[in-house]
Amino acid sequence: MGLWHVIYEDWQMECCGTPFLVGDEVGWPLLLEDAGQVFGGGWHDQLSKVCGPVEDVGGVRVVRGETGLTAALGGGPDDGEDRRPKPGGRIRSVGLLSVERHGARWPETGGRVRAVQVLTQAYAETAPGSRTWQPVAGERRLRLVERCPEWFGERREEQGRQWRDSGVVVTLEVPGTDSWLSHALREARGIPHRDAVPGAETEGLPAAELAVLLEKLSTAATPPKHRDRPRRRHG
Repeated sequence: MGLWHVIYEDWQMECCGTPFLVGDEVGWPLLLEDAGQVFGGGWHDQLSKVCGPVEDVGGVRVVRGETGLTAALGGGPDDGEDRRPKPGGRIRSVGLLSVERHGARWPETGGRVRAVQVLTQAYAETAPGSRTWQPVAGERRLRLVERCPEWFGERREEQGRQWRDSGVVVTLEVPGTDSWLSHALREARGIPHRDAVPGAETEGLPAAELAVLLEKLSTAATPPKHRDRPRRRHG
């Protein structure tokens, strides 16, 4: 049982999503995106690594990870030149997993929702007085909740920033997988990694206690200058 952070953006939920609770079983088409392109970048705790062979599914590049996770790869043909990983090759990619319900179709990933955090993102004006806003890298807040909202309408302004509820960060437990987050949770619980049984990191923990512990492993803190997690890349 691997634990994965998944971004579910507000417009995806409001358009085509179904609200869910902690403990619900869900199935979502997951997309591995360039973290620098999601709400301005500046992510750290929520990054995921996927390694494995690449397939073509209806024109979409999909990786079936060695750790058991299936996800589509973000990006497409650029200026007539297709720079995506070739089918039959292998990749190692680091990025943000998100739910994508528009456009092409690929296999869904099923799992259980273990924690939900409302994502409140900071936006700044593109120019003074423009009233046109863009996300600010690394400036966000996360709030633990029991249920994903159906609508995200709250906005407020503080010290030149506009703060908007822009979606949720979900901790999804996926059978037959392993992840950075599972590794971190085993460390937090003092469980040796060697010969650890899949799912040992959540075994015996009441749902509420697990959600609180997962909250500590999903923060909006600024990434350190020297990180042990590389930027997303293919290769």
